[in-house]
This record gives sequence, structure tokens and C-alpha cells, in this order.
Amino acid sequence: MLRPMTYSDADADLAFLRPGDPGYDDELAGFQLGFTQRPDLIAPVRSAAGVVAAVRHAAAGGLPVGVQASGHGLPDGYRGGLLVTTRRMNGVTVDPGTRTARVQAGATWAQVVAAAEPHGLAPLNGSSPGVGAVSYTLGGGFGILAREFGYAADHVRWLEVVTADGALRHVTRTSEPDLYWALLGAGQNFGVVTELEIGLVPVRTLYGGSLAFDGRVVDPAAVLRAYEAWTRTVPDGLTSSFTAVAYPDAPTLPPHLRGTYLVSVTVAYTGEDGEDVTAPLRKIGPVVSDSLRVMPYAQSHTIHNDPPAPHAYCGDSAVLRELDVERAGELLRLTGPEADLMCVVLVNHLGGALARPAPNAVPYREGRFLVRVVGVGERDRARAVLDPAFALLADDTLGRSLNFAFGAGDRGDGLYDPQTRKRLAGLKETYDPANLFRRNHGISSD
Repeated sequence: MLRPMTYSDADADLAFLRPGDPGYDDELAGFQLGFTQRPDLIAPVRSAAGVVAAVRHAAAGGLPVGVQASGHGLPDGYRGGLLVTTRRMNGVTVDPGTRTARVQAGATWAQVVAAAEPHGLAPLNGSSPGVGAVSYTLGGGFGILAREFGYAADHVRWLEVVTADGALRHVTRTSEPDLYWALLGAGQNFGVVTELEIGLVPVRTLYGGSLAFDGRVVDPAAVLRAYEAWTRTVPDGLTSSFTAVAYPDAPTLPPHLRGTYLVSVTVAYTGEDGEDVTAPLRKIGPVVSDSLRVMPYAQSHTIHNDPPAPHAYCGDSAVLRELDVERAGELLRLTGPEADLMCVVLVNHLGGALARPAPNAVPYREGRFLVRVVGVGERDRARAVLDPAFALLADDTLGRSLNFAFGAGDRGDGLYDPQTRKRLAGLKETYDPANLFRRNHGISSD
């Protein structure tokens, strides 16, 4: 449904930044330090009217458009075009009666959690509180309680989006079902989402945290093998992951992490039998830390303790039919202490509510595990480790996850199954025939 809007340049309060202008470099700053975008124009928007003005300006000049909120998931260091930066649009409004939150384009998950918590509610946020909530949801939104409630995208009520024709649209499942379906799963390929409304869940506390093992004392592959077997016994409402990180002996790291190889299992669970369900994990071997506990949902970011400081990284993912623990063990060897750079390996247990069908473009719901590998440092060095690591999993790989394709350029292969990709490509021809929104992971029917 088109939303009527009248505006002028003054109403939009939009002043473009160009290379060399004061504030240009600061406006580009984000979480990713490995590369940055260098657009011809930056539109630091404050409102939906500003987004309309920016998109119409880009369309008139044939400038490709990109979008940046927190700068976590940049696909590449693009040159030229127009970049819409949304971090000033960071409003969050919670309606406890309907259990919903209206979230503007630049708000982070930390802001949404903080707004929902006083009402005994929680969003389906990811593990990193500094990530943009809207952009993460457009990529699917794999969250802390994903196996209990599904993807964040599954809970979106409506979206407001500026499409390539410069129109601000209010999109619901019934008003524009095709565009609604495409927006939720295809990232920023169909426009600039200025705001959305998302359902919240009645969660005040959860049982969560991690058990960490010394990877030089306990065989990491054995921990992974035990973890995979344990996942076959847990209730659908329990979300968990396996993580392996070989930390370099670097002065920039906290002393207790320097030169360590930590292998851990993380858990998030709203059931009351958390201690009993996780008891088998403590039998794997001696632990170096144990943070499993009942916690307020506002502390859920401590489960994974994602790094808060910006840094350079490159990463990718594989959604697997099944986890071949022997091949995954070889992956751990390639990415462990002997690797050429620090790698973070995460193995997420899928299934549960993630397997339920939903009216959106989030693919591979039949997957049983998601494997992610992030190389910390320069992209070419990281790819030299990541590519052979993922090749080990190729036989069981369904595809890749859009939310975790870090530094992949516009490479879109594997992000969607053939049927989903074909439908997205057709809708791209309808809503963005000139491919204005191409500073993104590309969509192709090939």
C-alpha cells in the first residue's frame, strides 16, 4: 500500500556528504574495519522523508544505492554510488498490549531489548547487542532463542520501505504479499526499510551461558562429537552452539585469553530444567569456566560475549543437512592454533521452530546445523583459510546464510535455494528493474 507523503528538501533535512567534506569519513565508520565503502554521496538520513529524497536523487542520477546502519555485515568496500546511513533513525516504541515493537532503521538490538525488558518482553535478537535490528531481521534474524521461536523475520507484522520508484510503502502480508515475502530474507535488495513492527515474546528470564574447555587439554573434535550427540536429546525450545577460538598471544587481548585455545558450548533456554538438560555437557571433560545460570533477559548478550570493539574480519557460513563430525573435526584443525590467522568457528544447532514454514524468503529451513567461520584480519588471508575449510563440508551443504556472509562482495551464490532465488529475481524485475539497490549481496536467477 503506497503511503501518501509530501516533502521538500527542507522537510527532508538532508544534506549530502561528498569525499573531502568534513564528517565524510566519520559517517562511514562502522564495526567492520577490514574495508569501507567510498561512495560519491552519503545521505545521513533522519527520517523517512530523507530516505525518499535520497532514493529519488539516486534514481534520477543512476547512482547505485547502499544502506548502512551499524556496519557489521558490509558485503564489500564499494566505490561510487550513494550510501544511505540510517543510524540517526533509532527510535524504538513498545506496545505491551499487543506485544510488539516499532523499530526504526538505525536502532540496535540493545535498544530493542532495553525498551522491551520493563514490560517482561523480549525481541528475537541476535547475540551481538550492537547489530542493527532492522538490517539483521531483513536477512532472516537468527537469534538467541531461535529454536523456540523461529527467525526474527517470522514475527514481522509490517514494514515501511522506500522502493526504487521513490515511493514510501506500508507493506503487510496482506497488502503486498510478494513484496512482504521478498523483503524478509533478501536484505536491502528491494529498498530502504525505514521502520518495521515486530512481535515480542513473553520472556523475562532464561537459563543460559557457556561451558568452556581448554582445547589443548580436551580434544576439540571430541567436544564437537559429544555436542552433536547431545543435540539429538534436547527439547526443541533449547538453542545452543559450539564455538572454537584459538587466541593469539597478542598484547591487545585480555591477559587471560592470550595464547589460549578455548572450545565452548553455549546455551539459551526458557525451560525450568536447564541444569538437568545440560548435565551431560559437564561430563565431556574439565571446564575452565562455567557461566550457566538463570539470568534476566537483559543479560542475554553475555551468553556469547561477542566482541564489542570494531575490527577487521571476513566470514562465511554453511547450512548443513547433517553435521559430519569427522569432516568438521578436520575443519577445526584447519582453523585452530596452526592457522595463519585467528579464526572463530561456530556450529549452531538448527531445527525446532526454525524448521516451520513462514511467508518470507528465509531459505534452508530443513537444515540441521549452521557452521560459521570468521577470520579476524585481512580478507585475502582469511579466504585462504575459509575456502578450504568450507570445501570440507560441501557434500552436506544446502547453502549459505545471508546474515553471515561477511566480506563476500556481491556474490550471491548459495544464499537461496533455486526456487526462492528464481522468485526473488522475478520480483526484482518488478520492484527494481534498474537494479538501483545493488550495493548488496546480489540476486540472480542464474
